[in-house]
Amino acid sequence: MDAHIEQLLQWIDQESAAQAMQLEERRLKGKTGGAERTGETLLDMAVADTRPGLAGATIGTFVKRNREIGLPPNRFRVGTPVMATGNSAETEIARGVVTARNSRSLMLSLPFIPEGSRFRLDIQPDEITRQRQTELLSRLQDASGRMSQLRDVLLGNRRPEFLQVPYENTMLNSSQLTAVRQCLSAKDISIIHGPPGTGKTTTVVEVIKAAVQQGQKILATAPSNNAVDNLLEKLVAAGVQTVRLGHPARVDRQLVQYTLDARVSRDDTMEIVKDMRRESEQYFRKAGRYTRSQPPRGAKQDMYKEGKRLRQDARLLEKTVVQWVLDRADVICSTNSINTVVLAEQRFDVAVIDEACQCTEPSCWVPLQLADKLVLAGDHCQLPPTVVSNKAAREGFAVSLLERLVACYGAEITTTLDTQYRMNAQIMQFSSDHFYEGTLQADESVAEHLLQDLETVESTSLTQTPVQFIDTAGADWEEEKEKGSESRLNPSEAELVIKKVIALVESNVPAKSIAVITPYAAQARYIRSLCEIEGVEIDTVDGFQGREKEVVIISCVRCNRDGEIGFLGDTRRMNVALTRARRKLIMIADSATLGSNEFYSRLLSYFDQIGAYSSVWAEM
Repeated sequence: MDAHIEQLLQWIDQESAAQAMQLEERRLKGKTGGAERTGETLLDMAVADTRPGLAGATIGTFVKRNREIGLPPNRFRVGTPVMATGNSAETEIARGVVTARNSRSLMLSLPFIPEGSRFRLDIQPDEITRQRQTELLSRLQDASGRMSQLRDVLLGNRRPEFLQVPYENTMLNSSQLTAVRQCLSAKDISIIHGPPGTGKTTTVVEVIKAAVQQGQKILATAPSNNAVDNLLEKLVAAGVQTVRLGHPARVDRQLVQYTLDARVSRDDTMEIVKDMRRESEQYFRKAGRYTRSQPPRGAKQDMYKEGKRLRQDARLLEKTVVQWVLDRADVICSTNSINTVVLAEQRFDVAVIDEACQCTEPSCWVPLQLADKLVLAGDHCQLPPTVVSNKAAREGFAVSLLERLVACYGAEITTTLDTQYRMNAQIMQFSSDHFYEGTLQADESVAEHLLQDLETVESTSLTQTPVQFIDTAGADWEEEKEKGSESRLNPSEAELVIKKVIALVESNVPAKSIAVITPYAAQARYIRSLCEIEGVEIDTVDGFQGREKEVVIISCVRCNRDGEIGFLGDTRRMNVALTRARRKLIMIADSATLGSNEFYSRLLSYFDQIGAYSSVWAEM
């Protein structure tokens, strides 16, 4: 037990050091003009507009100083911590978070709008999150009570226990119903394994609803703000009384009304708090004001004392309102990096962590400290947590808590959802066979659906079939390294992608229903530069996890005489790519490069088996 905890602490330190080194490398690249290629830096930015934000912050809209150009491809997302500096990155000016973004501008919530005409924006590591994880793990060895019991189960030193809790719901399929029953019956830990399209989050919401109906209080978390908002939206739709923790700037604009800040501000008592604060400020101003006549002895001291008393009373009253709002909620939603100070007086019957495979193990221990039971939901057959430190990743930091517990306890605590509601059966089948032991079944509502079934879409050779593999072998479309980075691109393959996009749009497939995904950021950037059709989404595989589109084109990029496939060797990444499409999957790759790998050899055989194989020569 001690060894595992010490190992986790060591990996956290390694990850911190790796992120610091990455930041330094970005700064060095900035001096040679290549900073923006990482996607984590924006140069030569200017403030175009400002407006008041929530919680006393200011929202600044940043654009390129040259207003005629948009932002380059980047990794700035809503909720991302950002540091603003001068363009030379020598002096920190302000820190904030991204509240919104589009192709031409970035909106940041900042404590103030910095002065200056040229800014550099850098994505920052989240040190507060790391600090909370370290503090908890350092205390974990000496934990007592319920926390020590859960610790022993999660570290394999005590078997998990179950009670039989009856539950019925005719709206769920059999595997979803089994998952909910197991979660309600578990005394310690339960896992919902949700392969692509199987309604994992829907099942999580049903677990929470059923627990609330039993009078339980739930802490529901996820690794990212987007994942929390997705969960919150479904809970609100289900009629569950929910409060969202976190800075309002990090929350989807349509969901801000459910944040703790918004709920507290709407309480009538806060008008009294505001009056007390105004009166307090008046006392302080009056005591500090210079007057010609000498005030009575001790008068100023009394004014300061009264101002402090009013300020303290206002804080206590506001704290009372906060606790009242939290007490009334059945579910508290937050990211895993939860502010435990706010919840110091709260105890939860269950902590539910959605998308638990997208975060490292220490991230899951933070919400667990506040609860008596843990439910994890995710899919360890898709992408693992992002870990910057190669050394920590190799040693095991990229293994999520969910994945480790599945290996430890298996079916004893895990239910795998087996009916998917996204993909045509032919799109689904290879992933089902390779990753899920052939257990996935396509619901009859999607098993045979095609692009041509969509209203206004023409029936053509492109829209009549669910899968097409285009083999570029023999065309000599060799990959290239992107100038100034280690990422790769394949220009000829990119041009074929655009040709297929145009053909789809000409068949009346809506552009917004089309996605192009690729394992390489350089290829995504290059395809974006070629694509003139507005609405088509182009991203990396990592950036598209958890998403879906009616039609997905995969550009594999790799084409070389040595058969090197790089991180295409991480088959979980390809599992994500293969399972994003609903009605049409098009994969473009060089079979000569990929075919020496056992996984891709089997995939190519599958394409041939279902009649999806075609040669690039037919396209040309």
